[in-house]
Amino acid sequence: MSSSSPGSASLLERQSTTQRYPQARVIVLDDDVNTFQHVVDCLRKIIPGMSEEKAWNLANRIDGQGAAEVWCGPLEQAELYHQQLSAEGLTMAPLERC
Repeated sequence: MSSSSPGSASLLERQSTTQRYPQARVIVLDDDVNTFQHVVDCLRKIIPGMSEEKAWNLANRIDGQGAAEVWCGPLEQAELYHQQLSAEGLTMAPLERC
């Protein structure tokens, strides 16, 4: 058994790593079921800060391009908005990391 004097023991250095909270994209898909007005109403009701003009622009993009990203941000919020929009009957793409 060896003895060591105080202060001679090696110290482990703490490594600090900062990881960014996961981000996700909420994407609404085009379908033949929902009306433009229903899509606009859902977006305005569920997505914070969604203006009527932006909601109409997104509805037109969904119709014209087949899909549109309606929100991107923290994963937990994205999961909530995704679930709420889906519950309103909108056709949703799976959440994507952004």
